[in-house]
Amino acid sequence: MIAPRIRTAGLAVTLAAFAFALAACGAKSGASSAAADSGKSGKSLATAASLQDAGGMDALIAAAKKEGTLNAIAIPRDWANYGAIIDGFQKKYGVKVSVENPDGASADEINAVKTRKGQDRAPDVLDLGASFAQSAGEQGLTAPYKVAGFDKIPAAQKDAQGRWFNDYGGYVSIGCDAGRVKVCPTTFADLLKPEYKGQVALNGNPTKSGSAFAGVYAASLANGGSLDDIQPGLDFFAKLKKAGNYNPVESTPATVEKGETPISIDWDYLNAGYADQFRSKGLNWKTAVPSDGVYAQYYSQAINKDAPHPAAARLWQEYLYSAEGQNLWLKGYARPALMAAMDKDGTLDKAAAAKLPQVSGTPTFPTEAQNTKAKTTLAGGWAKAISG
Repeated sequence: MIAPRIRTAGLAVTLAAFAFALAACGAKSGASSAAADSGKSGKSLATAASLQDAGGMDALIAAAKKEGTLNAIAIPRDWANYGAIIDGFQKKYGVKVSVENPDGASADEINAVKTRKGQDRAPDVLDLGASFAQSAGEQGLTAPYKVAGFDKIPAAQKDAQGRWFNDYGGYVSIGCDAGRVKVCPTTFADLLKPEYKGQVALNGNPTKSGSAFAGVYAASLANGGSLDDIQPGLDFFAKLKKAGNYNPVESTPATVEKGETPISIDWDYLNAGYADQFRSKGLNWKTAVPSDGVYAQYYSQAINKDAPHPAAARLWQEYLYSAEGQNLWLKGYARPALMAAMDKDGTLDKAAAAKLPQVSGTPTFPTEAQNTKAKTTLAGGWAKAISG
């Protein structure tokens, strides 16, 4: 549950820094006046902690339309079907979604919140790796808000105060270009075979990228490690590098299409999405969830406490956690947080659910303390592991 997107290891760090510099030079926004607007309850929308506080759905929609814009960050259109989600929200409510730094990481999102406080270019909403969401909540960066379906989100997948709550998740998987790789690997053990020389890539740097971090965690579980001990994962990638199989190119849709990363360790919903995306181009991309390293995580939603568009931010969350929004994630091969509840109440898209990659074994989820320990271990050992 760490940083998102490619969400790569510092992808566009220079661009992000440049954008932050521009923001620092910008004028303060008129967000304070928007934040002061109240719903029918008389409560400021900037502090509304529920739909009831916001005056109900009609009042929230009206306030969001008045604001006219939602500032999002680090949500690529080809990530978990976000393109369809953005389009659906805009069409349904007439509120423009502006996405900055789509390929950014969770750390970029939090930096934007901190450096743009009080500016109209600050992000309204965040889609964070869970450990980043937990940290942001503890730092007081996110606003408590409970969507209408909050009680249906499993207790372990939300903050009791509503400062963050899981949105969608998936399993670490191995994607493979079957047109360039004779026999696609299906386990972490397979990846050490000599025929995969120079072919095995991660979706970013694990010290900054959630998917890459998850890849190392899964490798640890496949090699005698545990959620308390990610070191075997580092040792695995050191072996992969020594064998000549590790490919330092960070995998993206572009590198996959060009054949630069013929084998990619990434979330199953991304790898499965690539298969759909490139089928018409003659690329046969296969996805396997490795049985020797079953690891699953969810990303989390949160609202910037100082969101320049507080009504739009809350309406966005209500949309994401509606049956429509949840099923759109499912159509992108991501497992939505309300999947079990929707299956029970009959609102789940069964056809989309049936297309999810097959998984064997039962995943376990690291605690915040375990995540913190793993991140510390990675920060001190990743560069050394792949430098040999």
